[in-house]
Amino acid sequence: MTKDTTLFLGQWLRSPGTVGAVAPSSQRLAETVATPVPHRGDPVVVELGPGTGAFTAEIQRRLGGRGYHLAVEINPALASFLSARHPKVDVVVDDAARLPELLRERGLDRADAIVSGLPWAAFSEETQTRLMDAVVAIMGQHTAFTTFAYSFAKVMRPAQRFRRRLHDTFEEVVIGKTVWGNLPPAFVYHSRRPRSFESGSVGA
Repeated sequence: MTKDTTLFLGQWLRSPGTVGAVAPSSQRLAETVATPVPHRGDPVVVELGPGTGAFTAEIQRRLGGRGYHLAVEINPALASFLSARHPKVDVVVDDAARLPELLRERGLDRADAIVSGLPWAAFSEETQTRLMDAVVAIMGQHTAFTTFAYSFAKVMRPAQRFRRRLHDTFEEVVIGKTVWGNLPPAFVYHSRRPRSFESGSVGA
């Protein structure tokens, strides 16, 4: 096994509820989930649950030295590994529910793209609510939010609950094709325009 896989598996065995997978995501899945990262300008990209950095590397490749990349990882061991591998990324050990505070501490209030590697279907309804509220709070009118789910879990109640939450939260939710080369196979949710914009309660 690679160093990434060994570390990932070890952390999953210690805390399966927060790591949520037994192996890092594939390059194909990383390419798909990072699609909304802008190719121009100096975008603010926020990454949630980066793990050993499969998505991080693809985001950095797309940024090409531009913009600002904040990665929020709750697992200290994974965060330390990620910081050493990607010194240009601002890696913080914290709860993703604190996203608005984390951005304000850095003089920012909005993200241009939010890429999530969090195991949403493994979270309780209360935790999903806290995290999704934090995500929406840092979105602007044109911010994209992407996350992934495992294909085998589509029919499970937690996964169905999360899909309903996405549709209840966003005006636009596009479900990508299955990435069969991932272990296990997965697909990506592409979401935009939080419905709370309709009432003017979220930023411009």
